[in-house]
Amino acid sequence: MSTDESRMSLRGILRRFTASEAEIEAQELRRESAESGGVLARQCMRGQVVSVAGRLRTVVYTPRTNLPTLEADLYDGSDVVTLVWLGRRHIVGIEPGRHLTARGRVSVRDDRKVIYNPYYELESPK
Repeated sequence: MSTDESRMSLRGILRRFTASEAEIEAQELRRESAESGGVLARQCMRGQVVSVAGRLRTVVYTPRTNLPTLEADLYDGSDVVTLVWLGRRHIVGIEPGRHLTARGRVSVRDDRKVIYNPYYELESPK
């Protein structure tokens, strides 16, 4: 192993020891997203059809007078994409902490990336 390679591995080990738990979790989520073939949320642009993978942070039912919605924030370690199911009050398996892959067209609402009525695939609980 060359001197440059040993420095790189030593840097990686030191970074791992000094990183916060949130930074380590974000790095792991980005790695899992890349392995599943998903696009990083920070790279998603309005109008693109994308596949994003990550962990659900929050799931909220929003009662509205004419159209109830179920909203979930999907975090992949780089950014958050809000998944919105129109006309739904509950979906089995859509709960905080659950890993999933979602596919759909990205829109922007209130400066947040949103995918309406995404196709989704739940990953088995770990």
